[in-house]
Amino acid sequence: MRLLNKDLRLQDIALMYATLLAVLVVLLVAPYQAPSAPPSAKSPRAAMSHHVPLDPAGRLQLAWNVSYSRQEVYLELRAKELRHGLLLGMSDRGEPTDADLILLWDDGHKSYFGDAWSDAQGRVMLDSQQDYQLLEARNTPEGFCLLFKRPFNTCDPHDYVIEEGTVHLIYAILEQPVYSLQKLNVSRLQTGLQRILLLRPDTPTPSLPRDVRALEVLAPNIVIPTQETTYWCYTYQLPPRMPKNHIVMYEAVVSAGNEAIVHHIEVFECSPRTDAMPQYSGLCDSKMKPHSLNYCRHVLAAWALGAEAFYYPPDAGLPLGGEGSSRFLRLEVHYHNPLLISGRHDSSGIRLWYSPSLRRFDAGIMELGLVYTPVMAIPPRQTDFQLTGYCTAKCTRTALPPRGIHIFASQLHTHLAGRAVRTVLIRGGREVEIVQEDKHYSTHYQVHTLTQAHGDDLLTKCTYNTEDRTKPTVGGFGIMEEMCVNYVHYYPRIQLELCKSHVDPSFLQKYFSLINRYHGGEGCSCSLTSVEEEFSSVPWDTFSGEVLSSLYSTSPITMHCNQSTAELFPGNWERQKIPEVSVELQPHPYPCELGRLATQGGGPTEVGPAHTG
Repeated sequence: MRLLNKDLRLQDIALMYATLLAVLVVLLVAPYQAPSAPPSAKSPRAAMSHHVPLDPAGRLQLAWNVSYSRQEVYLELRAKELRHGLLLGMSDRGEPTDADLILLWDDGHKSYFGDAWSDAQGRVMLDSQQDYQLLEARNTPEGFCLLFKRPFNTCDPHDYVIEEGTVHLIYAILEQPVYSLQKLNVSRLQTGLQRILLLRPDTPTPSLPRDVRALEVLAPNIVIPTQETTYWCYTYQLPPRMPKNHIVMYEAVVSAGNEAIVHHIEVFECSPRTDAMPQYSGLCDSKMKPHSLNYCRHVLAAWALGAEAFYYPPDAGLPLGGEGSSRFLRLEVHYHNPLLISGRHDSSGIRLWYSPSLRRFDAGIMELGLVYTPVMAIPPRQTDFQLTGYCTAKCTRTALPPRGIHIFASQLHTHLAGRAVRTVLIRGGREVEIVQEDKHYSTHYQVHTLTQAHGDDLLTKCTYNTEDRTKPTVGGFGIMEEMCVNYVHYYPRIQLELCKSHVDPSFLQKYFSLINRYHGGEGCSCSLTSVEEEFSSVPWDTFSGEVLSSLYSTSPITMHCNQSTAELFPGNWERQKIPEVSVELQPHPYPCELGRLATQGGGPTEVGPAHTG
């Protein structure tokens, strides 16, 4: 796509300025001009810190940088081949409808850049408030490059609010000229979906110790299955009698050419009680998978597409090897192959950087949220059903040191019905800090994000959508069951491995009895032998769902305040009162909410003559 000659455009503007009509044209179709001053070396535009391929074929690449002081995101979209334009959008779940869009298009004569949105039917409208600012559009030896920026929040009802957590991106290459935006419908385009974290912690990269060593846990040159979604499991054995070391950093190793197919990778440590582990390389849901792999659940490392290397704080490291650790690891690689590419070999995995020079503190990973149990269930046909797991002040006073622990990262986790996750710290009945929150959570994309917690409550709330399900979804390990977990990374390491809860089972039985009587039964389901059967027997209507929600939010809970040996800390953990929250945290206002955001009106930016392919 060739750009207009700058001198010519300025002459045209001078001529058009002579008439009122020209003024109107300038307001509606403003010619593109370069920024008034080149970016300084410290500008967010100077270097793009984050990169991700958008499509599995690698035709589109997205890079971005963030200015937290300006509350702006700078985005650079690169296309190897440009035909008649590009579309990039953000929506709650990656839908082409009700999406916030940027468009680059040509009408057969000229090319334009504009801020747009799609309605509930996918029809495209140009936004009256142009909040995406074009900074540069140029051809490069690698393809076409489009650079633009946008505030986190514009207070425009048609614009997506960019927050911490998962952002669902939709994209498309326009194959034909767009003669009228009114005739463009995103739902009819061949769009793709990518999930990323746009907002990242703005922290400097620590240096590694001189004696650091690398350990690679990689898939053994497998052939990626010709199916859209694959979870591949592989067992790995540490060297015999490996002494204690500290993991100080880890990063992904992705085979060249597979950058857009390898979606996320995790490494789990197996139970220290496991004396032997059969060698396995195959599908994680295969019936041939060794049963002992189910006891490899302790997260050592997790990476997702677009994430950078994960560094531990300078004074802490995660133990690897030594007494009380396991010799066996489980690698799990998620492949996303929507184009059904066949014959592709892969040896992706995680590279653990560890040091024999032990740091001051052992880091640990603790589970917060709900216990994996069927007593916590989501009714069918729910749009936003919420469950909350508690780590109570009684448990943190019992298990944590007087100065508390320092939480420096966390990883949220649900299964397929999860839509949002939030962990918040409660002190004296008041919310004092959000540990992590993702309002647009996706189980297909999970990545990491200073908390003291002695005597504090930690609440982890998950929101689920089961609109497409006709049966209740119970808690459990299966992919069609549900979880609500936050794996928090902290130091110093303590014996508290798990701080989770579930509703008191006796109160759940009262619920089943009440619902049976309400629907004309005898109030007893004694013949049923399991909680799953009792949930399946409930006539699920609005009343049944609302009563279950009320039960979960008011009834006593059973706490699992577990040591690393899986044994409970001493104390009574049954029928505990749910922590009360009297004051909730209020979000900080965005600049636009304070009236400090300048917006552009009207129409799109003219970029240059139409591209002819």
